[in-house]
Amino acid sequence: MKYNLLGNTGLYVSELCLGTMTFGGKGYFAQIGSLGQPTVDLLVKKSVDAGINFIDTANVYSEGLSEQMTGQAIRNLGLKRNELVIATKVRGKIGNNPNASGLSKKHILEQADASLSRMKLDYIDLYQIHGFDELTPIEETIDTLDSLVKAGKVRYIGSSNLAAWHIMKAKSYSHFNRLPSFVSLQAYYTIAGRELERELIPFLMDQKMGLMVWSPLAGGLLSGKYKRNDEASEIGRRKNFDFPPINKEKAFDIIDVLIPMAQQKSASVAQLALAWLLHQNVVTSVIIGANKQEQLDDNLKSIAIRFTEPELKQLAQCSALTPEYPGWMLERQGSDRKK
Repeated sequence: MKYNLLGNTGLYVSELCLGTMTFGGKGYFAQIGSLGQPTVDLLVKKSVDAGINFIDTANVYSEGLSEQMTGQAIRNLGLKRNELVIATKVRGKIGNNPNASGLSKKHILEQADASLSRMKLDYIDLYQIHGFDELTPIEETIDTLDSLVKAGKVRYIGSSNLAAWHIMKAKSYSHFNRLPSFVSLQAYYTIAGRELERELIPFLMDQKMGLMVWSPLAGGLLSGKYKRNDEASEIGRRKNFDFPPINKEKAFDIIDVLIPMAQQKSASVAQLALAWLLHQNVVTSVIIGANKQEQLDDNLKSIAIRFTEPELKQLAQCSALTPEYPGWMLERQGSDRKK
């Protein structure tokens, strides 16, 4: 297991991060997973034994049950808190009152305390805003996150599911007021969905921010169990929870390339899809989740996969983005200044 610095910080996190969206199975998230505490304990133990020190959850996952089970697993297994990097999020709706969502001072402060209480932890290593709140000024959000850092409840702050201009606006306010700044972005990125490369990845590299990847297998489509025109493609998670949106025809073109490559390496399609992300310099950590021990075992093997240059070129070509403006113009005008 490799450990990478999280953005422009001195904090090392494992290249694979354990995602907890399958923990609990309460409410909306029952569509994704409904693991009980014994299985959660097993998955956490196998992950830590494999070298993972990074665990990501959120207050909205199973209406707080995921956080609760994550904290319980840490205690049940006797894990050392100082050896773990725990990340959680705030923004989503967790209640029925008018202030039960968003990034207001009231909601953030209440939810930070609620997350700590559910996990029975003294502090959160990485506290991430889980999206954009168009009603709350970003200044209010950053000031509130600063108060949590000053109070010792949060170590670092991060973002998720934002546009580049959202993050830049927040970072500018942080910079000019000498406040904590977002050190990372948690975002959707996969070989079958490379839209992040249009603007956000150049932005992250310029700003030296970390990238945590969610849904690296495109909602299970790259798990290896789906094939073009196969009845199996109409069952499983994608049948009832067809998310994230994806160009399936293009995805199957990519899968057609991955299958023989996986066979040649005696590996799974899922392992290659994860390994492709691990070969991207911008990626800090890839979040893996599982409903079964076998899935986790398979995903953990991705760190051993190596690609040759011709293989990387083949994968890049079959998954390439269609050029869009202003990207093609920036490429054309910038070519004379490249080193």
